[in-house]
Amino acid sequence: MFNKTPESLRLTLRALARLLGYPDAALRAQMPGLVDALRLEQALPAARVAELAALCQQIAAMDPYEAEARYVDTFDRGRQTSLHLFEHVHGDSRERGPALIDLTQTYERAGLHLDASELPDHLGVVLEFASTQSPAVAREFLGEMAHILNALFTALVNRASPYASVIAAVLEAAGHKAQAVEVTPEPDMDEAWAEPEAFDGCATRGQNRPGQPQPIQIVRKARPQSSQGVSP
Repeated sequence: MFNKTPESLRLTLRALARLLGYPDAALRAQMPGLVDALRLEQALPAARVAELAALCQQIAAMDPYEAEARYVDTFDRGRQTSLHLFEHVHGDSRERGPALIDLTQTYERAGLHLDASELPDHLGVVLEFASTQSPAVAREFLGEMAHILNALFTALVNRASPYASVIAAVLEAAGHKAQAVEVTPEPDMDEAWAEPEAFDGCATRGQNRPGQPQPIQIVRKARPQSSQGVSP
């Protein structure tokens, strides 16, 4: 089922890229067209297309603020569900910078120049690029990221997020099967972003933690002597 290369992936990959975008008014208005594109190209299993159509209908029918808040809560509040793929591999380490440069150069070698409004490792950008390539090249390119996509898929399933079906569709378009993998637990958001106390109570003698009594030491100042060395 996943071995035959589709004749075209252009519409499917672009539709999936749009589905992973921020659900503002413009995107919600495009939902019927995205479903039509997925059905027209028939690059995905019918059951998956039905899941994606249900997600499109749900997003279009939701209260706009609720749809947008759910998106932010899903993709912007933790590394496990981040749409920036290199966060799953490099996190905030120095290795991410060179990896982003390499990916940008991959786009440029294909004659494409990235809009500076988004990072090159965002899955939506990755899918947009893949949609410009032949189906065989697109599948090979996305297949190199299958381990990251499966981790993202697993994290979304664990959260019971309907967006998991979009990631599963990306994997299927790449010729892979979505499957659960072990994901590393991440700290609670409040804990991860908590700022440590500036000094956490200095150990220096004579200083205590804030809120505790502060000892005051009074030192008598010596009287100045006259030029003859006698106190006035």
